[in-house]
Amino acid sequence: MNEIFGCEHVTRKYLGQSVIEDISLFLQEGELVSLLGASGVGKTTLMGILSGVDRPDEGRVMLYGANITGQAGRVGYMLQKDLLLPYKTIIDNVSLPLLLKKMSKKRAREQALPHFAQFGLVECEYFYPHQLSGGMRQRAALLRTWLAGNSVVLLDEPFSALDAITKAEMHRWYMSIQKEIRTTTLFITHDVDEAVFLSDRIYILSGRPGRVSGEIKVELPRPRTSENTLTEDFLAYKRKVLQAL
Repeated sequence: MNEIFGCEHVTRKYLGQSVIEDISLFLQEGELVSLLGASGVGKTTLMGILSGVDRPDEGRVMLYGANITGQAGRVGYMLQKDLLLPYKTIIDNVSLPLLLKKMSKKRAREQALPHFAQFGLVECEYFYPHQLSGGMRQRAALLRTWLAGNSVVLLDEPFSALDAITKAEMHRWYMSIQKEIRTTTLFITHDVDEAVFLSDRIYILSGRPGRVSGEIKVELPRPRTSENTLTEDFLAYKRKVLQAL
């Protein structure tokens, strides 16, 4: 596998104080990698830099070997909230990245529609966001992120607002759709079970300022199901992560 995305020695300061310091990480093609840490350690600050909406004081962000530091739009970025526009239908919400690329509304809809089945959104095309469940809204937001045309997707706690049952369903669904649409994912979370269940590797972010304090490779077999979370192997990884935190 090839390293296609990451950052080197990234530091970000506010008012002269480091929020994150000397962070380096990488993603290989097709991986799902989690960035795990408690609230306040700089996960979202780092994600802003990786997405290009913010710049580091030191370090750089790389994509396919090119320096993309401060270049927004080079990777897909989905925030914790779905941010669907309430006055637009789902088809027009998910088509927004295509419209921003100067595609006509008709052509954008034509390009988006075939993917509604993949994302479990059939018959929701002309609904409005308030007519969908939380899980369905997140699927729509993920489809919009993917339609931006990026092979790397950054997800900032996308399932944290969902109830436990819906969250478990979304975990299984995302693992299957990620393989199907061939994306590479960096997933921010503060949920240890979520990180172990989803990830190929986990970076531990801790301290003030936040630093990468550990990296754990998760070698649980795929596909993973809820039964995996009850095994001794799963619990062993969970203990390892908790010790690293």
